[in-house]
Amino acid sequence: MTKATPPVLHDAAEGHSLARHYPRGLRIDPHSHTWAQVLYAVSGVMWVEAGREALVVPPQRAVWLPAGTGHSIHMMSDVEMRNLYFHERAVGHLSTRSDVFEINGLLRELIASIAEHEQAQTRDEDYLGAAYRLAMLELTHAPRSSLRIPLPDASDRRLDALCRAVIDNPSNAISFEQHADAVGASVRTLARLFTRELGIGFAQWRRQVQLAVAVSGLAEGRPVSSIARELGYLPSSFSDMFRRELGASPTGFDPHGTLGAPAEIKS
Repeated sequence: MTKATPPVLHDAAEGHSLARHYPRGLRIDPHSHTWAQVLYAVSGVMWVEAGREALVVPPQRAVWLPAGTGHSIHMMSDVEMRNLYFHERAVGHLSTRSDVFEINGLLRELIASIAEHEQAQTRDEDYLGAAYRLAMLELTHAPRSSLRIPLPDASDRRLDALCRAVIDNPSNAISFEQHADAVGASVRTLARLFTRELGIGFAQWRRQVQLAVAVSGLAEGRPVSSIARELGYLPSSFSDMFRRELGASPTGFDPHGTLGAPAEIKS
């Protein structure tokens, strides 16, 4: 894994930004920041774990991380990251727990512009101050996303190992019985652990992982048939599952729109 490299945070500033490129597959160790963070990628898809939740973050979303929130990041594709950091004095009105925002065009351009201006040789502090305040205002009113994946607390190594195995390969081709065999536990024991620790059964939990991976693939413009096969579905049964769970066909997903407002289903 790689250690996080946040910018130097000066208390007198309205905020700070970070621009980085990360290659597919890179993982950033669990860490936290003394300032609140908006974790965002202008391109690429991130898998973010914060507390006992996993969040898949394509370019239509950003993650809100209050100061001190432990989190780790896995780059599911090449990622062009643009993060914002805010002092606690500026964010008292926002959530004290991690959240996921939908990113509109204005907020996307604000984040990119702030990062560009902070890297310029001549900084316009008045502009940056106004841009940070407007970005915070936009975040206050941005819709939230509800696609979250509960995670175990690692107190039971068998459940934790099974969940990690599914996250690494969420295909239906691997049965619950095979997963149970691999971690050395009975199906009955694991089923009970899933319900007790995660509040849902294995099949429903794996579907949430599959949907997160599928939405990310669609956001990258990958063909539905390719995503379906990767997850162990026939294209037709995958489309049925996607529509049943998210209320829209995967062929109607607009990779340039927001995830909170699926595009009209195409005939």
